[in-house]
Amino acid sequence: MEIFNKRIAAEIASKLLEIEAIRLQPEKPFTWASGWKSPIYCDNRLSLSFPEIRSLIKNHLCTIIKEKFPSTESIAGVATAGIPQGALIAEELNLPFLYVRSKPKGHGMENMIEGKVTPGQKVVVIEDLVSTGGSSLKAVQDLRNAGFEVLGMLAIFTYGFELAKSNFQEAKVPLVCLSDYSSMLPQALANDYINDETLASLVEWRKDPASWNP
Repeated sequence: MEIFNKRIAAEIASKLLEIEAIRLQPEKPFTWASGWKSPIYCDNRLSLSFPEIRSLIKNHLCTIIKEKFPSTESIAGVATAGIPQGALIAEELNLPFLYVRSKPKGHGMENMIEGKVTPGQKVVVIEDLVSTGGSSLKAVQDLRNAGFEVLGMLAIFTYGFELAKSNFQEAKVPLVCLSDYSSMLPQALANDYINDETLASLVEWRKDPASWNP
C-alpha cells in the first residue's frame, strides 16, 4: 500500500473534509456493516458533485497511471462507487473501460464484468475507498478469472488498516492511494473539524477499530 504524494494526500483530505465526503463524529459513531463502531464516514461519491474536486481527483489518478503503470491497456471500475471516476479516467486517457459487479447480473448474460472482456489485456482497477480490501480484491480476482492481467489498483482514500496491507500483499496487487487516514487527521485538526481530545480518540480507533469504544 502506497500513498502517491504526501502533499497531494493532504490536499485531497482537506477537500474531502470541506465537502463533507469525510465526516468525523467520534461522539456519535457510525456503525459499519461489520458491526464496528467508527468515528469516520467516508463517501467519496460526493466529490462527483463538485466539478473542481472531481477533476482534481481524476487528474491525479491519471498521473499515477502514467507514472506507475504506463503499459495500462484498459481501466476497470469496482461497482458501484469506482465506476464514475473510472469512466472519467478512461475517457481522459482514451482507454477502454469496463466495470466489475459485486455479484452477477440476475438476468440476460448474467455478467460479472460489464464491458468487453479481452483476455491478456493489462488493466488498472479504480476504487473509491479501501477499508479491509475484501470487496476490492474480489473484483481483482474476478478480472483475473476472466483472463485480465491486473497491474494494480488505485483508490481515492484508505483507512490504512494493517489487514488491508497484508491482504493486498498476499494477493500480489500493488495499491496506490491518493490520500489516507493518517494524512487526513492533521488537516481535520488544522481546520477545526476536531480538537486535541477528539484527535486522541481518532488515533486510538485507527489502532484497534474492532474494540474501539468512544
